[in-house]
Amino acid sequence: MPDISNKGRLMPESPIRKLVPYAEEAKRKGRKVYHLNIGQPDIITPPNAIEALRKTDIKIVEYSHSAGNISYRKKLVEFYRKRDIFIDESQIMVTTGGSEALLFTFLSIMDEGDEIIIPEPFYANYNGFTTAAGVKVVPITSYIENNFALPPIEEFEKLITSRTKAILISHPNNPTGYLYSKLELLKLAELVKKYDLYLISDEVYCDFSYTNEKYFSTMQLQGVDDNVILVDSVSKRYSSCGMRIGCLITRNKKVINTVLKFAQARLSPPSFGQIAGEALLDTPDSYLKEVFAEYVKRRNFTVERLNKIDGVICPNPGGAFYTIIRIPVTDSDQFAQWLLSDFEYNNQTVMVAPGSGFYATPGLGKNEIRIAYVLKIEDLIPAYDILEKALFKYPGRIK
Repeated sequence: MPDISNKGRLMPESPIRKLVPYAEEAKRKGRKVYHLNIGQPDIITPPNAIEALRKTDIKIVEYSHSAGNISYRKKLVEFYRKRDIFIDESQIMVTTGGSEALLFTFLSIMDEGDEIIIPEPFYANYNGFTTAAGVKVVPITSYIENNFALPPIEEFEKLITSRTKAILISHPNNPTGYLYSKLELLKLAELVKKYDLYLISDEVYCDFSYTNEKYFSTMQLQGVDDNVILVDSVSKRYSSCGMRIGCLITRNKKVINTVLKFAQARLSPPSFGQIAGEALLDTPDSYLKEVFAEYVKRRNFTVERLNKIDGVICPNPGGAFYTIIRIPVTDSDQFAQWLLSDFEYNNQTVMVAPGSGFYATPGLGKNEIRIAYVLKIEDLIPAYDILEKALFKYPGRIK
């Protein structure tokens, strides 16, 4: 039998989706499953985007420009200008979700065996993208004890080698919800300038910043125009995950021209997604204000309720709609599976994401899970009640 590739063997399973068969089996048994495991909001997608798709009079679904429709890119320029990010359409690459933007970035700036430093815990699929690109992840650990703040810059410097090409952050962070301060970003800017590295910033959750300070993007950093690459998406901002429309933004001409070659190889981003994406930019500000207020309520309820559970530590996220919590178990992978296969309360259970999948350092995250508070509070109430009862009954609970 022909063999598969080494990359195929190394490609990790999604720690978020690998439990899907257990959830499906639980549902076949008639159990209701509350999904706290994945960032799929229950917020309604802006109706104007759906209406734009309904009203389209396209007779032939043609290829778009490989960089994305010029009309969409020009609207993005105005969208970011209102957020004090000043770019032009030539500095934007429309992609098939933020995922493709990240993969194109890795392929464009790194060779096989090059290294990228990423604060952990980090978005689990970074492992998949780097594996596909043949890039080595060098983790630098942040800790729940200080709310997963950026590790000291001195610790970053210790990890830099001749193969180091980039630092990647998620801002606000998925899975911790940590929001990097302007001071932390300024320190990172000094570091990447000093060592001539790229700073890749995944800012798909930038509209969910819960501090009193105005959100500060890496694209607003001074003196590092050629170092910064920003990744964004419509998925979370407009509750449009299935649109699969993201973008890569950089002022570095070499990078954008190289990314374009990979974009040409895949021909073009989705046509209907771009139509919807363009319409989404016309969404009234009131939509995002209402969504923001709703997530603040969910965040506050989550932190208060989970910290009432015996043995649970839940930090207060500064952004996004996730939190990593510490639970009184030795193996959260086993616990997450047990929730679906062996536990029920009133014929209901919950699905969570094991913490280990968000770390590159072996052994870390085994007593943590990620909670996505993407459900309305009426659903979070029973979900957290079920989680509390499950932790009380779990045979592997630490006393």
